[in-house]
Amino acid sequence: MSKDEVILRFDKVSFEYGHNKPILEEVSFPLRNGTKITIMGQNGAGKSTIFGLITGTLIPESGIINTKNGLTIATAKQVLPREDLKLTVREFFTKCFSKKIYDLDPKIDEVLEVVNLKGHTKLHDRILKTFSGGQIARILLAGALIQDPDLLLLDEPTNNLDHAGIMHLTNFLMKYKKTVVVISHDADFLNAFSDGVLYLDIYTRKIEQYVGNYKNVLKEITLRVEKENMKNAQLEKVIQSKKDQANVFAHKGGQLRLVAKRMREKAEELEEAMVDVRKEDKTIRTFTIPCQTDINGNIITIDSFTTMNLKSGKILKHKANLKLKKNQHLLLRGPNGIGKSTLLEHLANNTTEGVKILEGIRVGYYRQDFSTLNFEHTVYESLASAMLSGGLPLNEEHMRATAASFLITGELINTKIGSLSEGQKGLVAFARLVLERPGLLILDEPTNHINFRHIPIIAEAINKYQGALILVSHVPEFVQKIRIDEVLDLEK
Repeated sequence: MSKDEVILRFDKVSFEYGHNKPILEEVSFPLRNGTKITIMGQNGAGKSTIFGLITGTLIPESGIINTKNGLTIATAKQVLPREDLKLTVREFFTKCFSKKIYDLDPKIDEVLEVVNLKGHTKLHDRILKTFSGGQIARILLAGALIQDPDLLLLDEPTNNLDHAGIMHLTNFLMKYKKTVVVISHDADFLNAFSDGVLYLDIYTRKIEQYVGNYKNVLKEITLRVEKENMKNAQLEKVIQSKKDQANVFAHKGGQLRLVAKRMREKAEELEEAMVDVRKEDKTIRTFTIPCQTDINGNIITIDSFTTMNLKSGKILKHKANLKLKKNQHLLLRGPNGIGKSTLLEHLANNTTEGVKILEGIRVGYYRQDFSTLNFEHTVYESLASAMLSGGLPLNEEHMRATAASFLITGELINTKIGSLSEGQKGLVAFARLVLERPGLLILDEPTNHINFRHIPIIAEAINKYQGALILVSHVPEFVQKIRIDEVLDLEK
Protein backbone atom coordinates (compact mmCIF):
# COMPACT_ATOMS: atom_id res chain seq x y z
CA MET A 1 0.00 0.00 0.00
CA SER A 2 1.58 3.27 -1.11
CA LYS A 3 1.96 6.30 1.15
CA ASP A 4 -0.99 8.76 1.01
CA GLU A 5 -3.13 6.33 -1.01
CA VAL A 6 -6.83 6.72 -0.15
CA ILE A 7 -7.81 3.55 1.73
CA LEU A 8 -11.32 4.60 2.79
CA ARG A 9 -13.73 7.28 1.63
CA PHE A 10 -17.11 8.51 2.89
CA ASP A 11 -19.18 9.87 -0.03
CA LYS A 12 -22.30 11.82 1.06
CA VAL A 13 -23.01 9.41 3.91
CA SER A 14 -26.11 10.00 6.07
CA PHE A 15 -27.10 8.11 9.20
CA GLU A 16 -29.79 8.36 11.85
CA TYR A 17 -30.88 6.40 14.91
CA GLY A 18 -34.59 5.73 14.46
CA HIS A 19 -36.67 8.29 12.57
CA ASN A 20 -36.14 11.33 14.74
CA LYS A 21 -32.46 11.26 15.59
CA PRO A 22 -30.31 12.23 12.58
CA ILE A 23 -26.58 12.02 13.30
CA LEU A 24 -24.82 12.54 9.95
CA GLU A 25 -26.05 14.34 6.84
CA GLU A 26 -24.18 13.81 3.55
CA VAL A 27 -20.78 13.52 5.18
CA SER A 28 -17.77 13.18 2.86
CA PHE A 29 -14.07 12.73 3.65
CA PRO A 30 -11.10 10.52 2.64
CA LEU A 31 -8.67 8.55 4.83
CA ARG A 32 -5.15 8.22 3.44
CA ASN A 33 -2.66 5.47 4.17
CA GLY A 34 -0.19 6.20 6.95
CA THR A 35 -2.00 9.25 8.33
CA LYS A 36 -2.98 9.81 11.96
CA ILE A 37 -6.35 11.51 12.20
CA THR A 38 -8.31 12.82 15.20
CA ILE A 39 -12.11 12.92 15.32
CA MET A 40 -13.43 15.81 17.41
CA GLY A 41 -16.97 16.78 18.36
CA GLN A 42 -19.36 17.39 21.24
CA ASN A 43 -20.55 14.51 23.45
CA GLY A 44 -23.31 12.70 21.55
CA ALA A 45 -22.38 14.23 18.17
CA GLY A 46 -21.72 10.80 16.69
CA LYS A 47 -17.97 10.23 16.88
CA SER A 48 -18.32 6.56 17.83
CA THR A 49 -21.01 6.26 15.13
CA ILE A 50 -18.31 7.10 12.56
CA PHE A 51 -16.32 4.12 13.85
CA GLY A 52 -19.37 1.87 13.60
CA LEU A 53 -19.88 2.91 9.97
CA ILE A 54 -16.20 2.34 9.14
CA THR A 55 -16.24 -1.19 10.60
CA GLY A 56 -19.61 -2.06 9.06
CA THR A 57 -21.41 -2.65 12.36
CA LEU A 58 -23.67 0.26 11.34
CA ILE A 59 -25.19 0.74 7.87
CA PRO A 60 -25.67 4.23 6.39
CA GLU A 61 -29.15 5.45 5.40
CA SER A 62 -27.70 6.82 2.18
CA GLY A 63 -24.34 7.49 0.56
CA ILE A 64 -21.41 5.17 -0.04
CA ILE A 65 -18.44 4.09 2.08
CA ASN A 66 -15.66 2.88 -0.22
CA THR A 67 -12.83 0.81 1.28
CA LYS A 68 -9.71 -0.50 -0.40
CA ASN A 69 -9.91 -4.20 -1.26
CA GLY A 70 -8.54 -6.36 1.54
CA LEU A 71 -8.38 -3.47 4.05
CA THR A 72 -8.21 -4.85 7.60
CA ILE A 73 -9.67 -2.78 10.45
CA ALA A 74 -9.49 -3.21 14.22
CA THR A 75 -11.02 -1.08 16.99
CA ALA A 76 -9.78 -0.49 20.52
CA LYS A 77 -13.06 0.32 22.24
CA GLN A 78 -13.30 2.80 25.10
CA VAL A 79 -15.09 0.36 27.41
CA LEU A 80 -15.06 -3.41 27.82
CA PRO A 81 -18.48 -4.97 27.12
CA ARG A 82 -19.99 -6.18 30.39
CA GLU A 83 -20.37 -9.71 29.07
CA ASP A 84 -16.59 -9.87 28.54
CA LEU A 85 -15.71 -9.10 32.17
CA LYS A 86 -15.89 -12.83 33.01
CA LEU A 87 -13.42 -13.80 30.27
CA THR A 88 -9.79 -14.67 30.90
CA VAL A 89 -7.08 -12.70 29.11
CA ARG A 90 -6.53 -15.60 26.72
CA GLU A 91 -10.27 -15.91 25.98
CA PHE A 92 -10.45 -12.17 25.28
CA PHE A 93 -7.64 -12.32 22.74
CA THR A 94 -9.12 -15.45 21.17
CA LYS A 95 -12.33 -13.47 20.54
CA CYS A 96 -10.32 -10.85 18.64
CA PHE A 97 -9.96 -13.26 15.71
CA SER A 98 -12.64 -14.76 13.47
CA LYS A 99 -10.64 -17.97 13.04
CA LYS A 100 -8.50 -20.14 15.31
CA ILE A 101 -5.01 -18.77 15.90
CA TYR A 102 -2.22 -21.19 16.76
CA ASP A 103 0.64 -20.20 19.07
CA LEU A 104 -1.54 -17.43 20.51
CA ASP A 105 0.26 -17.15 23.88
CA PRO A 106 3.55 -15.81 22.44
CA LYS A 107 1.54 -13.26 20.43
CA ILE A 108 -0.27 -12.20 23.62
CA ASP A 109 3.05 -11.76 25.45
CA GLU A 110 4.43 -9.68 22.60
CA VAL A 111 1.43 -7.35 22.36
CA LEU A 112 1.15 -6.91 26.15
CA GLU A 113 4.79 -5.84 26.09
CA VAL A 114 3.88 -3.23 23.45
CA VAL A 115 1.17 -1.72 25.68
CA ASN A 116 3.48 -1.82 28.72
CA LEU A 117 1.54 -4.57 30.49
CA LYS A 118 4.08 -7.30 31.09
CA GLY A 119 2.79 -10.75 30.20
CA HIS A 120 3.42 -14.11 31.83
CA THR A 121 1.55 -17.41 31.84
CA LYS A 122 -0.46 -16.64 34.97
CA LEU A 123 -1.64 -13.38 33.42
CA HIS A 124 -3.17 -15.27 30.49
CA ASP A 125 -5.55 -17.10 32.86
CA ARG A 126 -6.51 -14.05 34.90
CA ILE A 127 -10.15 -12.89 34.75
CA LEU A 128 -10.59 -9.46 33.14
CA LYS A 129 -12.78 -8.05 35.90
CA THR A 130 -9.84 -8.37 38.32
CA PHE A 131 -7.84 -5.75 36.39
CA SER A 132 -7.89 -2.00 37.09
CA GLY A 133 -9.49 0.45 34.67
CA GLY A 134 -6.07 1.51 33.36
CA GLN A 135 -5.01 -2.10 32.81
CA ILE A 136 -8.27 -2.82 30.97
CA ALA A 137 -7.58 0.20 28.72
CA ARG A 138 -4.20 -1.34 27.81
CA ILE A 139 -5.75 -4.75 27.15
CA LEU A 140 -8.39 -3.19 24.86
CA LEU A 141 -5.61 -1.50 22.89
CA ALA A 142 -3.65 -4.77 22.77
CA GLY A 143 -6.76 -6.54 21.46
CA ALA A 144 -6.73 -4.26 18.42
CA LEU A 145 -2.94 -4.33 17.91
CA ILE A 146 -2.71 -8.13 17.99
CA GLN A 147 -4.78 -8.19 14.77
CA ASP A 148 -2.09 -6.09 12.99
CA PRO A 149 -4.72 -4.07 11.07
CA ASP A 150 -4.19 -1.68 8.15
CA LEU A 151 -6.50 0.79 9.91
CA LEU A 152 -6.42 1.15 13.70
CA LEU A 153 -9.40 2.86 15.38
CA LEU A 154 -8.84 4.11 18.94
CA ASP A 155 -11.85 5.27 20.99
CA GLU A 156 -10.72 7.38 23.99
CA PRO A 157 -7.53 5.29 24.46
CA THR A 158 -6.08 7.41 27.28
CA ASN A 159 -9.08 7.07 29.59
CA ASN A 160 -7.98 5.49 32.89
CA LEU A 161 -4.30 5.42 31.85
CA ASP A 162 -1.75 6.81 34.28
CA HIS A 163 0.95 9.22 33.11
CA ALA A 164 3.38 6.39 32.26
CA GLY A 165 0.70 4.62 30.24
CA ILE A 166 -0.16 7.76 28.25
CA MET A 167 3.50 8.46 27.49
CA HIS A 168 4.04 4.87 26.38
CA LEU A 169 1.00 4.99 24.08
CA THR A 170 2.03 8.40 22.68
CA ASN A 171 5.52 7.16 21.80
CA PHE A 172 4.07 4.03 20.22
CA LEU A 173 1.71 6.03 17.98
CA MET A 174 4.42 8.49 16.93
CA LYS A 175 6.43 5.54 15.57
CA TYR A 176 3.43 3.59 14.20
CA LYS A 177 3.60 3.29 10.39
CA LYS A 178 -0.01 2.39 9.60
CA THR A 179 -3.22 4.47 9.55
CA VAL A 180 -4.74 5.53 12.86
CA VAL A 181 -8.00 7.32 13.65
CA VAL A 182 -8.41 8.49 17.26
CA ILE A 183 -11.32 9.81 19.29
CA SER A 184 -9.99 11.61 22.35
CA HIS A 185 -10.46 14.69 24.54
CA ASP A 186 -6.79 14.71 25.66
CA ALA A 187 -5.25 17.75 23.93
CA ASP A 188 -1.59 17.10 24.79
CA PHE A 189 -1.90 13.46 23.71
CA LEU A 190 -3.48 14.42 20.36
CA ASN A 191 -0.97 17.20 19.66
CA ALA A 192 1.91 14.73 19.79
CA PHE A 193 1.00 12.79 16.65
CA SER A 194 -2.08 14.13 14.78
CA ASP A 195 -1.73 14.98 11.08
CA GLY A 196 -5.28 16.22 10.69
CA VAL A 197 -8.68 16.55 12.30
CA LEU A 198 -12.18 15.55 11.27
CA TYR A 199 -14.53 17.83 13.25
CA LEU A 200 -18.07 16.48 13.57
CA ASP A 201 -20.41 19.46 13.93
CA ILE A 202 -23.42 18.49 16.07
CA TYR A 203 -25.50 21.34 14.57
CA THR A 204 -24.93 20.85 10.83
CA ARG A 205 -24.21 17.09 11.18
CA LYS A 206 -21.36 17.56 8.71
CA ILE A 207 -17.65 16.78 8.90
CA GLU A 208 -15.20 19.67 8.70
CA GLN A 209 -11.69 18.69 7.59
CA TYR A 210 -8.60 20.41 8.97
CA VAL A 211 -4.86 19.91 8.46
CA GLY A 212 -2.68 20.04 11.54
CA ASN A 213 -2.99 19.03 15.17
CA TYR A 214 -5.61 19.69 17.83
CA LYS A 215 -4.30 23.12 18.89
CA ASN A 216 -4.03 24.28 15.27
CA VAL A 217 -7.66 23.33 14.68
CA LEU A 218 -8.98 25.13 17.77
CA LYS A 219 -7.05 28.24 16.71
CA GLU A 220 -8.37 28.00 13.14
CA ILE A 221 -11.96 27.54 14.32
CA THR A 222 -11.69 30.53 16.67
CA LEU A 223 -10.33 32.77 13.87
CA ARG A 224 -13.06 31.54 11.52
CA VAL A 225 -15.82 32.39 14.01
CA GLU A 226 -14.30 35.84 14.59
CA LYS A 227 -14.15 36.52 10.81
CA GLU A 228 -17.72 35.32 10.29
CA ASN A 229 -19.01 37.48 13.14
CA MET A 230 -17.07 40.50 11.82
CA LYS A 231 -18.41 40.01 8.28
CA ASN A 232 -21.97 39.72 9.55
CA ALA A 233 -21.58 42.80 11.77
CA GLN A 234 -20.42 44.85 8.75
CA LEU A 235 -23.28 43.56 6.61
CA GLU A 236 -25.81 44.33 9.35
CA LYS A 237 -24.67 47.97 9.39
CA VAL A 238 -25.09 48.28 5.60
CA ILE A 239 -28.47 46.45 5.70
CA GLN A 240 -29.81 48.74 8.42
CA SER A 241 -28.58 51.79 6.49
CA LYS A 242 -30.38 50.62 3.30
CA LYS A 243 -33.59 49.97 5.25
CA ASP A 244 -33.44 53.40 6.93
CA GLN A 245 -32.91 55.13 3.54
CA ALA A 246 -35.71 53.07 1.98
CA ASN A 247 -38.12 54.19 4.72
CA VAL A 248 -37.20 57.86 4.11
CA PHE A 249 -37.61 57.64 0.31
CA ALA A 250 -40.84 55.61 0.52
CA HIS A 251 -42.62 58.49 2.26
CA LYS A 252 -41.60 61.05 -0.38
CA GLY A 253 -43.61 59.45 -3.18
CA GLY A 254 -43.07 59.57 -6.95
CA GLN A 255 -39.88 58.13 -8.42
CA LEU A 256 -38.33 57.91 -4.96
CA ARG A 257 -40.66 55.00 -4.15
CA LEU A 258 -38.88 52.98 -6.86
CA VAL A 259 -35.55 53.92 -5.27
CA ALA A 260 -36.90 52.73 -1.90
CA LYS A 261 -38.00 49.43 -3.45
CA ARG A 262 -34.53 48.85 -4.95
CA MET A 263 -32.93 49.62 -1.57
CA ARG A 264 -35.16 47.08 0.18
CA GLU A 265 -34.26 44.49 -2.47
CA LYS A 266 -30.58 45.26 -1.94
CA ALA A 267 -31.03 44.85 1.83
CA GLU A 268 -32.65 41.46 1.24
CA GLU A 269 -29.72 40.40 -0.99
CA LEU A 270 -27.27 41.44 1.73
CA GLU A 271 -29.27 39.48 4.35
CA GLU A 272 -28.96 36.37 2.18
CA ALA A 273 -25.20 37.00 1.96
CA MET A 274 -24.86 36.81 5.73
CA VAL A 275 -23.07 33.61 6.71
CA ASP A 276 -24.21 31.06 9.25
CA VAL A 277 -21.66 31.53 12.00
CA ARG A 278 -20.11 28.25 13.03
CA LYS A 279 -21.62 27.36 16.40
CA GLU A 280 -19.33 26.35 19.20
CA ASP A 281 -19.99 23.23 21.26
CA LYS A 282 -22.40 24.02 24.07
CA THR A 283 -21.02 23.83 27.56
CA ILE A 284 -22.89 22.63 30.61
CA ARG A 285 -24.15 25.35 32.93
CA THR A 286 -22.39 26.28 36.14
CA PHE A 287 -23.68 23.96 38.84
CA THR A 288 -23.22 23.07 42.50
CA ILE A 289 -23.42 19.70 44.23
CA PRO A 290 -25.40 20.42 47.40
CA CYS A 291 -24.05 18.85 50.57
CA GLN A 292 -26.14 16.84 52.98
CA THR A 293 -27.09 19.08 55.90
CA ASP A 294 -26.71 18.54 59.67
CA ILE A 295 -23.28 16.84 59.53
CA ASN A 296 -20.96 17.07 62.50
CA GLY A 297 -17.59 15.43 63.17
CA ASN A 298 -15.54 13.10 60.99
CA ILE A 299 -17.46 12.07 57.88
CA ILE A 300 -14.98 9.29 57.07
CA THR A 301 -12.09 7.83 59.06
CA ILE A 302 -9.40 5.69 57.39
CA ASP A 303 -7.17 3.76 59.81
CA SER A 304 -5.91 1.18 57.29
CA PHE A 305 -6.24 0.19 53.63
CA THR A 306 -4.91 -2.39 51.18
CA THR A 307 -3.06 -2.15 47.87
CA MET A 308 -1.69 -4.63 45.36
CA ASN A 309 2.04 -5.17 44.86
CA LEU A 310 2.50 -4.58 41.12
CA LYS A 311 5.37 -7.08 40.83
CA SER A 312 4.19 -10.01 42.97
CA GLY A 313 0.43 -9.46 42.76
CA LYS A 314 0.16 -9.84 46.55
CA ILE A 315 -2.25 -7.80 48.66
CA LEU A 316 -0.48 -5.44 51.07
CA LYS A 317 -2.06 -3.86 54.14
CA HIS A 318 -1.08 -0.35 55.28
CA LYS A 319 -1.81 1.70 58.36
CA ALA A 320 -3.19 5.21 58.00
CA ASN A 321 -4.46 8.11 60.07
CA LEU A 322 -6.86 10.01 57.83
CA LYS A 323 -10.00 11.82 58.93
CA LEU A 324 -12.14 13.91 56.60
CA LYS A 325 -14.64 16.45 57.87
CA LYS A 326 -16.88 18.77 55.88
CA ASN A 327 -15.12 20.76 53.17
CA GLN A 328 -11.98 18.56 53.16
CA HIS A 329 -10.70 17.09 49.90
CA LEU A 330 -8.48 13.99 49.57
CA LEU A 331 -6.60 12.96 46.41
CA LEU A 332 -5.74 9.26 45.96
CA ARG A 333 -2.64 8.82 43.84
CA GLY A 334 -0.89 5.77 42.39
CA PRO A 335 -0.13 3.85 39.17
CA ASN A 336 -2.57 1.65 37.26
CA GLY A 337 -3.24 -1.66 38.99
CA ILE A 338 -2.29 -0.65 42.53
CA GLY A 339 -5.91 -0.74 43.69
CA LYS A 340 -7.29 2.83 43.63
CA SER A 341 -10.67 1.95 42.10
CA THR A 342 -11.00 -1.12 44.31
CA LEU A 343 -10.36 1.01 47.39
CA LEU A 344 -12.90 3.59 46.24
CA GLU A 345 -15.51 0.88 45.69
CA HIS A 346 -14.98 -0.48 49.21
CA LEU A 347 -15.13 3.04 50.63
CA ALA A 348 -18.36 3.83 48.77
CA ASN A 349 -19.97 0.60 49.95
CA ASN A 350 -18.49 0.91 53.48
CA THR A 351 -17.25 -2.69 53.19
CA THR A 352 -13.59 -2.49 54.12
CA GLU A 353 -11.80 -2.96 57.44
CA GLY A 354 -10.12 0.08 58.89
CA VAL A 355 -12.64 2.50 57.36
CA LYS A 356 -15.61 4.05 59.13
CA ILE A 357 -18.22 6.31 57.51
CA LEU A 358 -20.36 8.43 59.83
CA GLU A 359 -23.78 6.88 60.29
CA GLY A 360 -26.49 8.37 58.10
CA ILE A 361 -24.09 9.84 55.56
CA ARG A 362 -25.24 9.69 51.93
CA VAL A 363 -22.42 8.69 49.59
CA GLY A 364 -22.32 10.10 46.06
CA TYR A 365 -20.20 7.72 43.96
CA TYR A 366 -19.06 8.49 40.40
CA ARG A 367 -17.61 5.27 38.93
CA GLN A 368 -15.37 5.40 35.90
CA ASP A 369 -17.28 2.49 34.27
CA PHE A 370 -20.74 3.91 35.13
CA SER A 371 -21.75 0.56 36.68
CA THR A 372 -23.66 2.44 39.38
CA LEU A 373 -26.13 3.43 36.65
CA ASN A 374 -28.92 1.05 35.61
CA PHE A 375 -28.50 0.84 31.83
CA GLU A 376 -32.12 -0.33 31.43
CA HIS A 377 -33.51 2.80 33.10
CA THR A 378 -34.38 5.88 31.09
CA VAL A 379 -32.58 9.08 32.05
CA TYR A 380 -35.86 10.26 33.59
CA GLU A 381 -36.10 7.15 35.79
CA SER A 382 -32.44 7.42 36.81
CA LEU A 383 -32.72 11.07 37.85
CA ALA A 384 -36.04 10.46 39.61
CA SER A 385 -34.47 7.70 41.73
CA ALA A 386 -31.50 9.98 42.54
CA MET A 387 -33.86 12.71 43.69
CA LEU A 388 -35.73 10.32 45.99
CA SER A 389 -32.50 8.86 47.42
CA GLY A 390 -31.38 12.43 48.10
CA GLY A 391 -34.37 12.88 50.39
CA LEU A 392 -36.19 15.21 48.00
CA PRO A 393 -39.84 14.93 46.94
CA LEU A 394 -40.22 14.07 43.25
CA ASN A 395 -40.34 17.52 41.64
CA GLU A 396 -40.39 17.06 37.88
CA GLU A 397 -39.75 20.73 37.11
CA HIS A 398 -36.61 20.77 39.29
CA MET A 399 -35.44 17.44 37.86
CA ARG A 400 -35.86 18.56 34.25
CA ALA A 401 -34.13 21.88 34.97
CA THR A 402 -31.18 19.98 36.50
CA ALA A 403 -31.07 17.67 33.46
CA ALA A 404 -31.14 20.62 31.05
CA SER A 405 -28.15 22.21 32.79
CA PHE A 406 -26.20 19.08 31.75
CA LEU A 407 -27.46 19.28 28.12
CA ILE A 408 -30.02 16.51 28.74
CA THR A 409 -33.07 17.88 26.96
CA GLY A 410 -35.90 16.85 24.64
CA GLU A 411 -36.17 13.18 23.85
CA LEU A 412 -32.81 12.48 25.50
CA ILE A 413 -34.45 12.40 28.93
CA ASN A 414 -36.61 9.47 27.81
CA THR A 415 -33.67 7.57 26.32
CA LYS A 416 -32.31 4.47 28.04
CA ILE A 417 -28.97 5.01 29.80
CA GLY A 418 -27.44 2.13 27.82
CA SER A 419 -28.17 3.94 24.52
CA LEU A 420 -26.28 7.10 25.49
CA SER A 421 -22.71 7.90 24.49
CA GLU A 422 -20.11 7.49 27.24
CA GLY A 423 -19.83 11.27 27.55
CA GLN A 424 -23.60 11.61 27.99
CA LYS A 425 -23.55 8.88 30.66
CA GLY A 426 -20.96 10.97 32.49
CA LEU A 427 -23.22 14.04 32.39
CA VAL A 428 -26.15 11.96 33.72
CA ALA A 429 -23.89 10.75 36.55
CA PHE A 430 -23.11 14.37 37.51
CA ALA A 431 -26.79 15.33 37.33
CA ARG A 432 -27.54 12.45 39.73
CA LEU A 433 -24.93 13.76 42.21
CA VAL A 434 -26.62 17.16 42.20
CA LEU A 435 -29.97 15.53 43.05
CA GLU A 436 -28.52 13.06 45.60
CA ARG A 437 -27.03 15.82 47.79
CA PRO A 438 -24.30 13.58 49.29
CA GLY A 439 -22.32 14.18 52.46
CA LEU A 440 -19.38 12.18 51.07
CA LEU A 441 -18.45 12.51 47.39
CA ILE A 442 -16.26 9.82 45.78
CA LEU A 443 -15.08 10.55 42.23
CA ASP A 444 -13.23 7.93 40.16
CA GLU A 445 -11.78 9.51 36.99
CA PRO A 446 -14.68 11.98 36.58
CA THR A 447 -13.30 13.60 33.40
CA ASN A 448 -13.13 10.41 31.32
CA HIS A 449 -15.25 10.76 28.15
CA ILE A 450 -16.16 14.37 29.06
CA ASN A 451 -15.88 17.18 26.48
CA PHE A 452 -12.90 19.38 27.39
CA ARG A 453 -15.15 22.47 27.42
CA HIS A 454 -17.08 21.09 30.42
CA ILE A 455 -14.02 20.34 32.57
CA PRO A 456 -13.42 23.85 34.07
CA ILE A 457 -17.09 23.99 35.10
CA ILE A 458 -16.86 20.55 36.74
CA ALA A 459 -13.66 21.57 38.55
CA GLU A 460 -15.36 24.72 39.86
CA ALA A 461 -18.31 22.68 41.17
CA ILE A 462 -15.99 20.23 42.94
CA ASN A 463 -14.07 23.09 44.58
CA LYS A 464 -17.31 24.55 45.92
CA TYR A 465 -18.57 21.24 47.30
CA GLN A 466 -18.97 21.55 51.08
CA GLY A 467 -18.88 17.85 52.06
CA ALA A 468 -15.94 15.43 52.27
CA LEU A 469 -14.41 14.53 48.90
CA ILE A 470 -12.19 11.66 47.73
CA LEU A 471 -10.84 11.97 44.17
CA VAL A 472 -8.89 9.77 41.77
CA SER A 473 -7.73 11.35 38.50
CA HIS A 474 -4.80 10.80 36.14
CA VAL A 475 -5.36 14.14 34.38
CA PRO A 476 -2.80 16.64 35.80
CA GLU A 477 -4.52 19.68 34.22
CA PHE A 478 -7.74 18.75 36.01
CA VAL A 479 -6.13 17.95 39.37
CA GLN A 480 -4.34 21.32 39.29
CA LYS A 481 -7.74 23.03 39.18
CA ILE A 482 -8.99 21.18 42.26
CA ARG A 483 -8.45 22.32 45.85
CA ILE A 484 -6.71 19.38 47.56
CA ASP A 485 -6.21 19.27 51.36
CA GLU A 486 -4.70 15.76 51.70
CA VAL A 487 -2.86 13.41 49.32
CA LEU A 488 -2.65 9.65 49.86
CA ASP A 489 -0.02 8.16 47.53
CA LEU A 490 -0.72 4.42 47.46
CA GLU A 491 2.64 3.67 45.85
CA LYS A 492 4.59 5.27 48.71
